[in-house]
Amino acid sequence: MLADHFPLLGLRLRTPRLELRLPSPEELGALADLAAGGVHDADVMPFVVPWTDQPPAKVALSVVQHHWRHLGIWTPSDWSLNLTVFADGVVVGQQSIGAHDLAITREVHTGSWLGRRYQGQGIGAEMRAAVLHLAFVGLGAEEAVSAAFEHNVASQAVSRKLGYQPDGVQRRAVGGRLSIEHRLRLTRAMWEQHRTVPVGMEGLGPCLPLLGLDAP
Repeated sequence: MLADHFPLLGLRLRTPRLELRLPSPEELGALADLAAGGVHDADVMPFVVPWTDQPPAKVALSVVQHHWRHLGIWTPSDWSLNLTVFADGVVVGQQSIGAHDLAITREVHTGSWLGRRYQGQGIGAEMRAAVLHLAFVGLGAEEAVSAAFEHNVASQAVSRKLGYQPDGVQRRAVGGRLSIEHRLRLTRAMWEQHRTVPVGMEGLGPCLPLLGLDAP
């Protein structure tokens, strides 16, 4: 089986409402369709790389290529795991977690997006809570970092809810305009104080060498 060679295909994260895992080809197609339908207001750009600023067909294609690209260049010292998020079996968005030299840095970074019709329901906080549980409980991380532009109040609200603290700002050029990005950092201690979402993990053990960690 393919999962014997790439065990991350068997990794599952579950919360009361959600399941996070790598998608099948058909589910990846559904994720691409969801992105093509829109993930943010047209007058704002929440991403450093403005991949949504394209015709819908190209937005969909970029989702597929992004997914394959990160799997194709995967190394244990530099990886980005782009998990599809399911609510009641329906694709609702993507939650990413990645790291560089995790065994040394003990730091992960996260990013995400949701289809427009699934926003404002607390799903964003729940899916980030899932990968933070993976990071701190499953991977032994000590800190997690994220970032959001100052106009992305929803993302910043999720970060505050989960215990992140300000970690400086960065001036970015996005689409030929200045955008101020707010960096955020979550320590293990702050995560412990703010964790409220129960998370189950399945299939992590065989994945650890691919994530730069020793197998149990």
